[in-house]
Amino acid sequence: MSLNVIDLIKGQLGPALVSQAASQFGESESGISKAIGGLLPAVVGGLANNADNPGVVDAITKASSSGILGNLLGGSSSNPIITTLLSSLFGDKVGGLVNSIASFSGISNNSAGSLLNLVTGATVGTVGKYAADNNLGASGISSLLNDQKGIISSLLPAGLSLASFGLGAENWFGQAKETVSSVTSTAKDNLAEGVATARENVNEGAREIREQFNNNNNDNQGGGSIWKWLLPLLLLIAAGYFLWKQCEKKQTTTTMASSTDSTGTSTDTASAASTPATTATPAAKTDDNIDLNGVMLKGYKGGMEDQMIGFLKSGGYKSAADDSALKDKWYDFDHVNFKMGSSTELEAGSQGQLDNLVAILKAFPDSKVKIGGYTDKTGNEASNVKLSQARADYIKAALVKAGVGAQVLGAEGYGSKFATVDAKATDAERAADRKMSVRFAK
Repeated sequence: MSLNVIDLIKGQLGPALVSQAASQFGESESGISKAIGGLLPAVVGGLANNADNPGVVDAITKASSSGILGNLLGGSSSNPIITTLLSSLFGDKVGGLVNSIASFSGISNNSAGSLLNLVTGATVGTVGKYAADNNLGASGISSLLNDQKGIISSLLPAGLSLASFGLGAENWFGQAKETVSSVTSTAKDNLAEGVATARENVNEGAREIREQFNNNNNDNQGGGSIWKWLLPLLLLIAAGYFLWKQCEKKQTTTTMASSTDSTGTSTDTASAASTPATTATPAAKTDDNIDLNGVMLKGYKGGMEDQMIGFLKSGGYKSAADDSALKDKWYDFDHVNFKMGSSTELEAGSQGQLDNLVAILKAFPDSKVKIGGYTDKTGNEASNVKLSQARADYIKAALVKAGVGAQVLGAEGYGSKFATVDAKATDAERAADRKMSVRFAK
């Protein structure tokens, strides 16, 4: 499985940085987040399109030791590596990219320009660090970037496209134009074939009706049968309707196939099954008061705390005969998230749910739990298992430190063993597999 570098970079662009950037630029956090969501695939796409450019590869190599990652908000705009790199990646299209992002996200052009520098710094800094940590030379970096070419277009948020940046797919990824032409040609051939087939079917139907008409005529000679004028009329109506429906069906099918195939030339690690633009956005969850024996915990109704407390109060844990009766029910953390690629740094807001788990265990001192860590299907599996194990161990250690270690029977990292979402699905879809969970144990 090839590495999706966007997953690595997102660790540098988490909620804390979004909040700081919003405050510094005087923009809303939602606008900053939306802009980053559009800029990140554009920048990675620019790098992928220049994977064999020695100057770009050299900039990535230098970025690992330049301190860019340590000062994204303060030093990105004036860093010569970034300014030179943007010119190499986008040339005279930088202005169009900034304008498009500003319009898309509802922030000012100045803020969009600053974010472009910031995202570029986070990207080259992260890729450079990954290359240094994994002993990748120039050829290794080029290979890594080339692997990203198939993922970029479908990572762009709905409402943005390479064309909206003035970066047509044919200019970025050489085969796209040829593929689109090929698909268009195939679509035309299929449509023509469909029309021909429809005509043959209509002719055959017409022949049968004519025969029936002649038979009826012979049976009613001299009688002035109504069939003499009604059957030709019905024949004409049926033939026209059948031909129209066949052509419409074939054209619709061909258009859909063309759209899917042309998109498929640039599907991402993110998206073998590209999410339709009409997909409804799930309603945002909101924290509520969860009653823990008179103490109110902040959590989602129906979320981890609510489910665990309900199970304990119902006597489900006490009545479980052994561990086998408990092992198939896991409770996913709603708020506990690690920074991308890290097993020792939690995202802001994560500690509160760990505190809630501690409170639940203390309120039910006879209960015991096990921690599980999971990843999605992208990346190297051995590394996934190692990362998920380290994260599970981190949570176990946090619970031990909080005084409930005796109630934690184990921690295990499963990597992508239980992942259900395809490696080429969108990042948002694959997020369901990247989680930390807890279950009761005996």
